[in-house]
Amino acid sequence: MLNKIVRGILTALGALSGLLIYIYVTNNIITVTKDNFMTYVIGIIISSFISGLVLFLLSPWLINKGRDIASWIESELANVPITNIALGSVGLIVGLVIAYLISQLTNNIPIPFIGTIVSTVVYIFMAYLGVNIATKKIEELPNLQAIFKKNIAKEKGGKKEYKGSPKILDTSVIIDGRIADICKTDFIEGPLVIPEFVLEELRHIADSSVTIKRNRGRRGLDILNKIQKELDIEVKIDENNFDEGLEVDTKLLKLAQLLEGKVVTNDYNLNKVAEFQGVPVLNINELANAVKPVVLPGEEMFVQVIKDGKESGQGLAYLDDGTMIVVESGKKFIGQNIDVLVTSVLQTAAGRMIFAKPKSMADKSA
Repeated sequence: MLNKIVRGILTALGALSGLLIYIYVTNNIITVTKDNFMTYVIGIIISSFISGLVLFLLSPWLINKGRDIASWIESELANVPITNIALGSVGLIVGLVIAYLISQLTNNIPIPFIGTIVSTVVYIFMAYLGVNIATKKIEELPNLQAIFKKNIAKEKGGKKEYKGSPKILDTSVIIDGRIADICKTDFIEGPLVIPEFVLEELRHIADSSVTIKRNRGRRGLDILNKIQKELDIEVKIDENNFDEGLEVDTKLLKLAQLLEGKVVTNDYNLNKVAEFQGVPVLNINELANAVKPVVLPGEEMFVQVIKDGKESGQGLAYLDDGTMIVVESGKKFIGQNIDVLVTSVLQTAAGRMIFAKPKSMADKSA
């Protein structure tokens, strides 16, 4: 039904166009009198009929082409963040206003058609320039979402706003969960940025058929809800998605460069790639190792031997922060709390290992 209505409108427009063109042409060539009035009317009818018939025959093709163009525009705009569209529209309007002001000067050019051509070029150039500047400088323009959040926070006495560099969270650090406790201590400054593609990856993990992966994904979503609802820190959702073919880690680094922010992660490989590309990284594991208590050789500790180690006769104990203690000849003390003497400390990329031996054995050897 809609196609028939559009086809009828196009046919009517075609007939009207033929009528106007015929009247314009004939009025410049001949003068209508009583003698040629019937010929003039017949010409109007014929020109209107022909142009209407042409549009009638071409209307199915024009309708299909119009739908294809509309679908293409819709698919292209679907991948563009709403902030880019809004700011691009503002830039277009500003560019057209400036072009209008400039075109008032070009309309006075005495040479025929030159003023019109120059005016058209000015309009096209300023429209392109306005959209281009608005979208490329988007990070320097006020973010609409941030403005709305700021107003809501003022009205409701909401979350604090920080002026530090954005902290972009990756999937691993969200699932890890320690980021929520770190934010609670106010050691993290600057807004937390959650990329849209990270949320999508978390959703896929939470929908996994593998129980362990599903639990990890749901834990990550719970951590995000905790940060957003319970903690007094600004959280932003970034809609930049970049190329669909890129990996999540690559998108994270590109987003950090775009926002001039820092990536928060506990992924060792991502950390190294980021260092190579010059992207600042905050590694949760490095922070955990840095705040562990310093233990020096010769110090005494009171530990519980939990299980046997890899080497013969060794026992393993753990500090409250998870640091492993390898107790020489400690296998026979499994399940007991004993005093040990630290012999050496080994720092690895995975963490810190402490080597010790039972104090009773050390006293005997002394």
